[in-house]
Amino acid sequence: MTLNQVYNASTIDEVIEILGKYGSDSKIIAGGTDIVIALKSEKISPKLLIDITKITDLKNIEDDGEYIKIGGAVTFTQITRNPLFQRNLYGLYKACRMVGSPQIRNKGTIGGNIANGSAAADSIPPLMALESIVKLVSIDGIREISLEEYYNKPVNHKELIKTIKFKKPMENQILSFSKLGLRKALAISRLTLATFIEFDSKDFIKSIRVASGALGKCPMREYEVENYLTEKRIEEEAIKEVIEVLQGVMDERLKGRATLPYKRVAVSGILKEALESAVTIGSEVISW
Repeated sequence: MTLNQVYNASTIDEVIEILGKYGSDSKIIAGGTDIVIALKSEKISPKLLIDITKITDLKNIEDDGEYIKIGGAVTFTQITRNPLFQRNLYGLYKACRMVGSPQIRNKGTIGGNIANGSAAADSIPPLMALESIVKLVSIDGIREISLEEYYNKPVNHKELIKTIKFKKPMENQILSFSKLGLRKALAISRLTLATFIEFDSKDFIKSIRVASGALGKCPMREYEVENYLTEKRIEEEAIKEVIEVLQGVMDERLKGRATLPYKRVAVSGILKEALESAVTIGSEVISW
C-alpha cells in the first residue's frame, strides 16, 4: 500500500477544493473500514487520501420537524444511540446495529457505506425505502439526488457526500429491516430487505416501499412487491403470494447465477420477517 500523501481536512471547503484538484486520483477516508482493505489489496491506488474525521459539520444528526438529516461522516454507533431511530424508524436502527462488530460500528460511517457501493451494504435498503436524498457538494456546486439515482448513475469523483436526508415518518408509517448472513456474528449480508409501510386505520397497507440488498448489482427498489401488497393486509395468504412475486422477479434478474436456488429459499424467510416486524412495530406505536 503506497500513497503519496494523506491530507487531514478540517473543513468541507478544504475537501471540495482538493477533490476539485485531484478528482479520481484522490479518495476520501472517514472510518476506513472499507477503503483500508481496498488499499491493502491494491484494488485502488489513489495519489491522495483526504481524511475527513475532524470535520464536525459532517457528524451531525438533525431533526428539523419535516426532515431527518444525517451527516456523511455519522457513524453507525451514533445512529444506534440516537432516540430518533427507534419506534417508526426501528428498521434503520436495526440495520446499523447489525453492521459488523462494535469496533466497525464505531468507525464505519453512513456516507462511506453509500460511497463504497456494495450490493450488500446493510444501511442502504432502509435508507432507500425511506426515499432518502443524498446531498453532494463539489467545486461545481451542490446537487441533491435520490439514493436510488445515486446507484443508477456514475458519481462525480469531485463530489463529497455531505448529508443524507429523508422525510420524518408519520405515526402510521413504519420502517422494518431483515437480514440473512452466513454467520450470526460479523456477517457480511447475503440478503437484506427493508419495508416502509403506511397503514390505514383498518390495518390495510395504504402505501409501501420495499428495498433489497444483494438481490442485484446494487441495492434496489422492489416495485413488483410494492404493487402487489398495496391495499392488502399483511396476512398469511398475502405473504405467501408476495414471496412468489419476488421469487419470480429474482428468477429473471439472477437467471444463470449459482446463488439463485439458495436466494429463492432465503428470500421467503426475510421477506416474511420484514413484513411481520412492520406489523409488530405498528401495533406498538400506532394509536388510532
